[in-house]
Amino acid sequence: MSIWDAGVIRVLKLVNVDAGYGDGLVLRNVSLEVPKGRITCLVGRNGAGKTTTMRSIMGLINVSKGDIVLAGNGITGLKTYDRAKAGIGYVPQGREIIPRLTVEENLMIGLEAKNGKGYIPESIYATFPILKEFLHRPGGDLSGGQQQQLAIARAILAEPKVLLLDEPTEGIQPSIIQEIEKIILELKSQMAILIVEQYLEFVLGVTDYCYVMENGRITMKGEPENIDMEALQATMSL
Repeated sequence: MSIWDAGVIRVLKLVNVDAGYGDGLVLRNVSLEVPKGRITCLVGRNGAGKTTTMRSIMGLINVSKGDIVLAGNGITGLKTYDRAKAGIGYVPQGREIIPRLTVEENLMIGLEAKNGKGYIPESIYATFPILKEFLHRPGGDLSGGQQQQLAIARAILAEPKVLLLDEPTEGIQPSIIQEIEKIILELKSQMAILIVEQYLEFVLGVTDYCYVMENGRITMKGEPENIDMEALQATMSL
């Protein structure tokens, strides 16, 4: 079934968004949809505007035109913290765990979007068993792949409506990338997922729908079997 079919819930939408830094425009007329229960990927080479798209969704940069809609509600004017409380989980490029805090303390930060309420459920440790093993170690002692698992676990503790993952395979060895892929596929039944990524093999292994970005614009989109792979590879190699 296509994600455009009737009955599919679009959790996150960007509608004709322009965004950038200061007076510089990076995104131009960007529109995309992220449905519930599906994995949507935004791909493009370095500098295409992918991370800027994520930062605009989180309210970290100025959106000068267009709308960002979460679960039917406009959030373009909300502060970053309020967007997290509204249901956006964000794993930024580089993961941004706090190295001096323990794994458990890093996880507890994920509850802040729920006003610090709740607890770390056993289901988190079932999905990320390495975190239970290293619960009292400083986050900075973990490998890159383990830190990525910690960052994802921290983001989903608040039970977000949509999970944003910016370059989740960056700096991670291939065997661990397979673990990350498995985790993401398990999570997709619970939420909408938007992934920004350059590693095409990973993208094609997980995505239900793909957007291709060049110079701050969406230039191609479609289900992976309908994307022109030759054109996509040419775009990524420019």
